[in-house]
Amino acid sequence: MAGPNTLTFDESNFEAEVLQSKLPVLVDFWAPWCGPCQMVGPTIDELATEYQGKVKVGKVNVDEAGGVAGQFSVQSIPTVLLFVNGKVVHQMIGAKHKRDYKAALDARLGAAK
Repeated sequence: MAGPNTLTFDESNFEAEVLQSKLPVLVDFWAPWCGPCQMVGPTIDELATEYQGKVKVGKVNVDEAGGVAGQFSVQSIPTVLLFVNGKVVHQMIGAKHKRDYKAALDARLGAAK
């Protein structure tokens, strides 16, 4: 389902891959039955390729990793969270345009320089 550069996060790897990451991490909370999530999926995959080496990009299936979703109070999907140094620095709920995700990423990458 995910693109070749899109990571899969779950309860077994979320802390190491996201919370302890030295790179910013964009996390898409989704489910296979969610129509808007299916619309966002290709955009997330494109971002994973475009920002490879600068940002980790991955997905959390809320049906399989409900504990992670609950930890970050994800109540609606798709929800996309941007983590920097293990903390949520930006949250987007609902399907957004690619430019919105890029703006959030670029703002953080610019601040990190």
